[in-house]
Amino acid sequence: MNWKLDEAQQKLRELIDAIANEPQLIFEQDKLVAVIVEPTVFEEFLAWHQQQKPDSIADAFVELRQLCAEEDYILETPTRCDRDNPFALGTA
Repeated sequence: MNWKLDEAQQKLRELIDAIANEPQLIFEQDKLVAVIVEPTVFEEFLAWHQQQKPDSIADAFVELRQLCAEEDYILETPTRCDRDNPFALGTA
């Protein structure tokens, strides 16, 4: 059902009861400003949204550290060795 914002504010209890049947759309000046849905629908959306979020490299490193800790594995990193940089100032 569609509601005008003023009407939704005045009939909040009725609006909340109506979400059992279908999502309730709230409009202000013919512009959709809110949708009220059942909590389970919103929780499903949140779970879906979290799955859509791409993992960052930082997330991958966190997962790698956790795996290493669980497996009692030490990830050895080689010592750093600098190499020539022809773009660095002072070299020609």
